Amino acid sequence: MSYENLLSLIQQFGYAALFFSLWLGIVGMPIPDEVVVMTGGAVTSSHLLEPVPAFLLTYLGVISGLSLGYFLGRYVGTPIMDKLRKKRKMETYIAFSEKLVVKYGSFALCISYFFPIVRHVMPYLVGINKMTFRRYALYSYTTGFVWTLVFFIVGRFVGNHVQEVGTMVHDYGMMLLWIPVVIAIGYGCYYYVRTRKVL
Repeated sequence: MSYENLLSLIQQFGYAALFFSLWLGIVGMPIPDEVVVMTGGAVTSSHLLEPVPAFLLTYLGVISGLSLGYFLGRYVGTPIMDKLRKKRKMETYIAFSEKLVVKYGSFALCISYFFPIVRHVMPYLVGINKMTFRRYALYSYTTGFVWTLVFFIVGRFVGNHVQEVGTMVHDYGMMLLWIPVVIAIGYGCYYYVRTRKVL
């Protein structure tokens, strides 16, 4: 699906197109999530949709799609992961996701948002490992809000260049783009824990 096709769907179905494009991302929609979210921002700057409902439906699409992955992992379990492991490319993403969980625990959910495909693998993984939904939602929904907000705002500024910027971020710039964000989040968590110990 191209950026033009997505715009056409938004013109036809409005806010629902944003929601379902992201909700179906878990089953491999052929357009990066970053492009969908930035498109949501772009269509509000051109007054095709209103900013607040467009952002809310975009955010709900993001967290609904990833939550579907969590529930599939928790209640269907390893058969899905075993099937994914048979695909050579997916095995790399699964292995990387497992390393993140071992190294960072629950915080791996936050980090995974900033890596394409890994963001979709991680909910399966933590679901299989029986992470509680409350803990999953705390980490995933909070980071999802920030992630969606950042790309939504970027979309408002880049306008018709969403496809190019989104593809570049998705394919090349993700790690470099998010290093400062991850450091800031890490520092924020460290500061919060340190402050709580003092109190």
